[in-house]
Amino acid sequence: MMSLAAGLRRNAIYKPNKPALICGEMVITYAQFDDIAGKIATALIAEGLQPGDRVALSCPNLPFFPLVYYGIQKAGGVVVPLNVLLKSREIQYHLEDSEAKFFFCFEGSEQLPMAQEGLKAFGRVDSCEHMVVMCADQKQMQYESLPTLSRFIDRHFPIKDYVAREANDTAVILYTSGTTGQPKGAELTQSNMIMNAFATQTIAELTSRDVHIATLPLFHSFGQTVSLNAAILCGSTIVLVPRFEPHAVAKMIEQYQVTIFAGVPTMYIALNHLDTEADLTSLKLGISGGSSMPAEVLRIFEQKFNVPVIEGYGLSETSPIVCFNHLDAERRVGSIGQTIQGVEIRIVDENHNDVVLGQEGELIVRGHNVMKGYLNRPEETKAAMHDGWFYTGDIARQDELKNVYIVDRVKDLIIRNGFNVYPCEVEEVFMTHPAVAMVVVIGVPHEEYGEEIKAVVTLKPGIEIDAADLQAWGKEQCAAYKYPRTVEIRDELPLGATGKILKKDLRAEFCQ
Repeated sequence: MMSLAAGLRRNAIYKPNKPALICGEMVITYAQFDDIAGKIATALIAEGLQPGDRVALSCPNLPFFPLVYYGIQKAGGVVVPLNVLLKSREIQYHLEDSEAKFFFCFEGSEQLPMAQEGLKAFGRVDSCEHMVVMCADQKQMQYESLPTLSRFIDRHFPIKDYVAREANDTAVILYTSGTTGQPKGAELTQSNMIMNAFATQTIAELTSRDVHIATLPLFHSFGQTVSLNAAILCGSTIVLVPRFEPHAVAKMIEQYQVTIFAGVPTMYIALNHLDTEADLTSLKLGISGGSSMPAEVLRIFEQKFNVPVIEGYGLSETSPIVCFNHLDAERRVGSIGQTIQGVEIRIVDENHNDVVLGQEGELIVRGHNVMKGYLNRPEETKAAMHDGWFYTGDIARQDELKNVYIVDRVKDLIIRNGFNVYPCEVEEVFMTHPAVAMVVVIGVPHEEYGEEIKAVVTLKPGIEIDAADLQAWGKEQCAAYKYPRTVEIRDELPLGATGKILKKDLRAEFCQ
């Protein structure tokens, strides 16, 4: 028997008065957390939820998210976290595809109207039986036709225990970004999620004394495992940040004596550029993931804040962590370290044969972290899995110590005049330029060469430079076949909800 809810229940028993969640002036102890989650579970069961039923959840990093997330787990349901930036058509798709019976939606400036539109188009029939609005009580009069969370759980006593689940029962369905076709729901089991949280706890040497700052969206696989489930597994405190703003985050790190910061590279870049008097000496560890961390960004952050940063790698389909820099092993800059316990990898060619050590190939994975499959998509599952191995679509290599280096995504590879160009390699070069804050390198159509190389950059505050000068500098730094032929300077780059640069949006601009 396994349940993510077991960790919460244990902390409620042994650390009842310990702060579990902090958001602004609100502090929720583990006993209160378990009590509210228990009421949500009771209400769900009373309204007809059966073990294995799916419940959609759309909410920024506010207490509502972990309370409902663990309430669903206590009831034996399956959480379907939705990106808070989804529009009505996308909400409709996710509800239909997941066959969600309940939908908990935060009352926000756009999200609730979008959700209501999606449900109208959806007909609010088929599977979705209830929509619950998560909002402050004083706003409930706006939504008389819909129950607020407080009204939904009113008059319900909390379930003290939790509905037992099997290790291979689905706990969470995470939807992939949908870079190819419609998003697919990766079914992650109780074992997947618990073992990945446990691996995070072990590698990062987390204890109940740690204070995590949750800047990563909790609906995302990285934030969910590293900032939520791993923290609750070991009884830590979580400081919730609804929206990443570097000055505010720095102040919160000082105020709450935060020890663990997990973020994507763009967050580290923002903190590197921060001019602040906030005292960040409480930080003991930085964790990076989501995309490749440029070596120069890592060097500046560690030097500025005197905090080691370990980089991890994973995908939604792997719960998400596959590899991590281990604190007790030699760290090599640019490497994502070695596999976590219980996970195996191989690097293979197009014929599924292992490549020679040091050569590049596609990274494939098997272990306790690999999903059970894509929801209701046997053909897509079969295409992604071969003989028990999950094919990541990432190009990687290993060194003599079996450290893994992600070269690039297969889909991001640029083929210029027959030469393979890896955008990450060119981006690493441009990040060393003193004027560059962020950079994206993409391939754009070209009649003669098939693809041409283009760099889109943002500049550091107060610095000016011509695009032609940057292009000339890149020509000096990179081999003739790989330097960008065009450089464009912008005020900002398109970012997703996690802060990850959206290469696909840029490609769409130039590849019409």
